[in-house]
Amino acid sequence: MTTAPVPLPADHIPPGAADWRSADARRWLAASPAAWAHPLWAVLALAAGTVWQVAAIPAEPCTTASPCGTDWPGLGFAALLLLTLYWVARQPRLALAGLAVLLTGHVVDGGTQSLTTPPWLVFVVAAGFAATGLLHRLSVAARQRALAAEAAGPAAHPVPAAALAFRRGRLSTGVAALLLGVAAFGLWQGQAVADAYEERAARLTPVTGTVVRSDEDGLRVSVPSLERAYDVEAVFPEDFPVDSEVDLLVDGDWVRLVAEPYDIAGWEMLVLAGLVGGCAFLANAVDGRTRSRWAHRGPLPVLRVLVLEGRDDGRTWVYAADDPAAERPLLHFHSLYAVEDGDGTPPGAGGGAGGPDGDGEEAWAREEDLVEELRKAGAILKGEDPPPPLREAVLYGLPYTGAELLFVARDDEDDPEVFVECGVTAVKPAVPGPFGRGPAPGGRAGGTDGRGRARGRSVDEVAATLVPSSAPRAWGADRVSRAVGLFLLLVQGGGVWALLDEDFTWTSVVPLVGLFFVVSSASTALGWRLTADRDGLWVAGAWRVRHVPWDRVMTVRHRSGGDIVVAREEDTELTLSPVGWAWLERRLGRDPVGPRAAEEAYALLHRPELRPREPAGPREQGMPVGPLLATASVLWGAAVLLLL
Repeated sequence: MTTAPVPLPADHIPPGAADWRSADARRWLAASPAAWAHPLWAVLALAAGTVWQVAAIPAEPCTTASPCGTDWPGLGFAALLLLTLYWVARQPRLALAGLAVLLTGHVVDGGTQSLTTPPWLVFVVAAGFAATGLLHRLSVAARQRALAAEAAGPAAHPVPAAALAFRRGRLSTGVAALLLGVAAFGLWQGQAVADAYEERAARLTPVTGTVVRSDEDGLRVSVPSLERAYDVEAVFPEDFPVDSEVDLLVDGDWVRLVAEPYDIAGWEMLVLAGLVGGCAFLANAVDGRTRSRWAHRGPLPVLRVLVLEGRDDGRTWVYAADDPAAERPLLHFHSLYAVEDGDGTPPGAGGGAGGPDGDGEEAWAREEDLVEELRKAGAILKGEDPPPPLREAVLYGLPYTGAELLFVARDDEDDPEVFVECGVTAVKPAVPGPFGRGPAPGGRAGGTDGRGRARGRSVDEVAATLVPSSAPRAWGADRVSRAVGLFLLLVQGGGVWALLDEDFTWTSVVPLVGLFFVVSSASTALGWRLTADRDGLWVAGAWRVRHVPWDRVMTVRHRSGGDIVVAREEDTELTLSPVGWAWLERRLGRDPVGPRAAEEAYALLHRPELRPREPAGPREQGMPVGPLLATASVLWGAAVLLLL
């Protein structure tokens, strides 16, 4: 049975506000960007072109005539490349500008003929593909804006006062300032190292020596004119083979290669990270600040729609006004409440002087509200909160891909207050993603959640599929889960080989301990088992089997990361992690065993008449495989030490 949407009071619906009907909404949705223009493909093409270019064009060796040193312009171009990859997904116009600057910079540096070399030609083709996709997305946004304007009609209204007080970009600005400060500090320190070298080198005369040893520890250089040999650090010792001649600067115990005067790679990486992160946050701050001001420019078109909040990620899903069953989402975005509070008094705080009785009643009311909020928070953490309701809403602004909107709606039937929510992320149409994932309603029971995964079924729906039985009911690892376990074992085995490939030191113990946790996860994926019998649930993990009586089980749920959690009465949890990859199992056309096990165990918890009537035997309870795999891992490590 379909529940009626939470109505919006008539006095909050602007006069002449048009319904966004399904016919108009389908036209808008059909104008969404094509699948080939998804940002993922452009990012992959640019990344592949960059990797090929770096691999195919070897770096020039450091020589006395052309020593290695600071290359801040090159570092800036590297930062711009990384930013462009990010902007392809977030800021199409900035991405187009970034691609233009990258190509122009290369032409200025190497001439137009360099663009015809195979590595650069591949990058140019990738850049052209990315630019075509970006232009397509911008043209589609303009088309969607026109269709939305046609559906909204000529009516325009000022936004609610609360939206005028909503500000964007403050946090991003602060983070950007911090990261850019870090980049400036790294630049200052790196340049200080270079300047100190140049000042010292200006007072010295280079001497020539012969390389007598070259390995990963550095160089051993014999200098006949000084009748001694020096151990010299080298970043690229392979560029200086044995018997080759090198130039040195010697000042007492201070010795440097003229070809490699200093190493500021650490400072350069700090500058790169700070520059990329700072510019990315700064661009987001400016964009958010600009978009937040569009509501101040005058009346905006409005559309009457239905909205639904995603249960897992709080995403707002928008439906046509004549789709009360919420069957076809149109778009989604994240939003935050905008609060109008002109006198500076926090919402809900008393503003006048009351008597003792009034203060006591207010305190009691606040205490009851706090208890109720804590109860709701506990229900959310346990996964027992009711699904969010479908609500009537009014959208302010024209929706299109990349836009930011605001809307007014009520939270639920029991709360008469109408709230204003402002979008904080760009609008995305509810169309299949790059891997064919379909549109995802916002979290109603029996549907899918805001990230495209199947939502948990209700207890009644699951109970209808269960048949009472005497024998215990068990769920355990299937092929996908075991494949995950085998993959983790391969990772662990390769890690042991890599750590022990060199001479064993005590510093190798720390990462080896980390690999122990990989063994634990692999053991769970290979042999996990959840068994329901007459008395409770048997949970077989990596290292032991534990029993939880039914009267101590609070809830059983499946997490999005691939875990099954059994919450016990004493506020402790038993976790099986991982139990497979639900998204991969659905992609393969299989019924994910992890979510199904959690749903059916939860249904048995609330439907005692469906529980098995017999206790589970030792074989049905499951057997941990962690000790066996841990022993095998120790033997593998010993074998690696003996073989190397």
